[in-house]
Amino acid sequence: MILTAARLSLRNLFAPETRSVFWKVIGLTLLCLIAVWFALRGLFYAYVLPWIAAAWPAAGAEWAGWVTFFVGLFASIGLALGLALLLAPINALIAGLFLDDVAEVIEKRDYPALPPGRAMPLGAAIVEGAKFLGIVILGNIVALLLLLVPGVNLIAFFVVNGYLLGREFFEFAAMRHLSPEAARELRARHAGRVTLAGFLIAGFLAIPIVNLLTPLFAAGLMVHLYKSIAKAPPSTLRSAA
Repeated sequence: MILTAARLSLRNLFAPETRSVFWKVIGLTLLCLIAVWFALRGLFYAYVLPWIAAAWPAAGAEWAGWVTFFVGLFASIGLALGLALLLAPINALIAGLFLDDVAEVIEKRDYPALPPGRAMPLGAAIVEGAKFLGIVILGNIVALLLLLVPGVNLIAFFVVNGYLLGREFFEFAAMRHLSPEAARELRARHAGRVTLAGFLIAGFLAIPIVNLLTPLFAAGLMVHLYKSIAKAPPSTLRSAA
């Protein structure tokens, strides 16, 4: 069930129907990163470099120009490296605005006989995107702290991110059809499957560059997983609790 959902989600990433969402997410992510880099660089040159130049001892004034040049150069490189750490959170926030588009395409194309889901209002989509952003940051902070514990660093990354990502994306897919309370209850009854699917999402997240597509892959995966669970007989749903 989970592997089939993952295969269908991968196919959906490059399907003609979702290609526009793919480019919107990538393009907006890169534009935001570039804007943040220029803004931080401008603040550094406007406020930090003048302070360094003014604080340079008069005896070494002839070196002040070189010092400010190299400090500015290393600061620019440092900002670029710092933005690499912001790549996943910014991408997650932007992609959160388009998850309903991905879900709608999948539901119409692959499940035309089933009732369509309800898209979240823009305000709710922004809140969910910000919530996912916070979860990604929290999960990775926890995983980074656990890197200090020998032998559990890689396991910690998959366990923490697998649980958090699986939970959030499954509830997103379920809330297109259920109330938030019912979506959380359904997720709790199928916590094992949802977490295993979350491990696949965490693996996707661990691949550089490819991880830009993590929210879109995760949304598709959980839409398929929700559909496979929701169309099971009630007795099967209860027994899986």
